[in-house]
Amino acid sequence: MVIYRPLTRSELPDDTASLARYLVGKLVVRELPEGIASGRIVETEAYVVGDAAGHGYRGMTPRNRSLFLDAGHAYVYLAYGISYMLNVSSEMPGVGTGVLIRALEPLEGIAIMRHNRGIERLRDLARGPGRLTQALRIDRSLDGLDLCRKGPLWLATDSRESDEMGESVRIGISKDADRLLRFYVKGSVFVSGSKSLNG
Repeated sequence: MVIYRPLTRSELPDDTASLARYLVGKLVVRELPEGIASGRIVETEAYVVGDAAGHGYRGMTPRNRSLFLDAGHAYVYLAYGISYMLNVSSEMPGVGTGVLIRALEPLEGIAIMRHNRGIERLRDLARGPGRLTQALRIDRSLDGLDLCRKGPLWLATDSRESDEMGESVRIGISKDADRLLRFYVKGSVFVSGSKSLNG
């Protein structure tokens, strides 16, 4: 059993890129009727102020309003009509920036994740943003949730020292695509993306 505590809002850096770095090594905890499923964050992407690739770039809409909440809230959206994406709002209320959680190293509830994903291979359970939301059964019903308190979905720490971190350009975007705003654990087999990005 993993022992962890919720992250407090006061612990979160108030800059989006700093939060993206900070969240690498922290945990995502999902409480489900059949038990707890959790994973260590091994990859994030920052979508910063003035970022043309960010969903908040053109202002608040009914779809993205959770991105404009105080730091530490869930912004969940459906990408390409296929996969849900889990983001963490990252700055002051009204700013509209966030951190995409791109990949997890599964820790607890692995049988639950395997059932949700319909696969056995541990490495592929949560390697990529759509896979991790499927593994943890995250959908729009969790949009706007406060991730800094225990509940159906929350962020945690187990006080483990973070591993060596790499950075690269973000994956699958066309606007502001050259910015080094993707952060990942070097050498982790649970990180998504190509080998050239993860050197």
